Amino acid sequence: MRRPAGRSPGRDNERKGVTVSQITTPRELFLHELGDIMYVENALANEVLPKLISEVTDEEFRKALEQHLEQTKGHLKNVEQVFEELGETPQPEECIGFEGLKSEHDKLLEETSPDLVDSVDLGAAARTENYEIAAYEGLRRMAKAMGEDRAVELLDKNLAEEKEALRIVEKISTRVANESAKAYA
Repeated sequence: MRRPAGRSPGRDNERKGVTVSQITTPRELFLHELGDIMYVENALANEVLPKLISEVTDEEFRKALEQHLEQTKGHLKNVEQVFEELGETPQPEECIGFEGLKSEHDKLLEETSPDLVDSVDLGAAARTENYEIAAYEGLRRMAKAMGEDRAVELLDKNLAEEKEALRIVEKISTRVANESAKAYA
């Protein structure tokens, strides 16, 4: 069995019939959480954002998504660099929370009029940005506590861009919600 980056071989848990090593140190937890956000950034860059870009109709939103796609590719490189700074091989960990956000979006999209796609996608974007912000805030705290200053710098860069992306999504969302409400009034 191959162990995830940084995990000690000492303790294992049985989950769904598969043996996984137990997280026993702050560093192991940090590496696991870093793998989670790597999974998220990779899925966003290679699957989710291109899909959203293709389905939205609002031009300002589409341009914001295209810009954020480029930022997300940089976020992924920064996360990989954090792994390397710690002497670890970058390894994504499936992020169940993010998969839940994706499932919720897909189900809602199936149940919603095509006229409301932009509103659905703006909601999904805001939820995802909040999720990423929470992840980066936790990661930077752990990195700081471990004395990993270079990791903190890289994580802070991603965090600042995620906060700005959320600000933009919220601004567009307010406009689109107002336009939609007027159109259906």
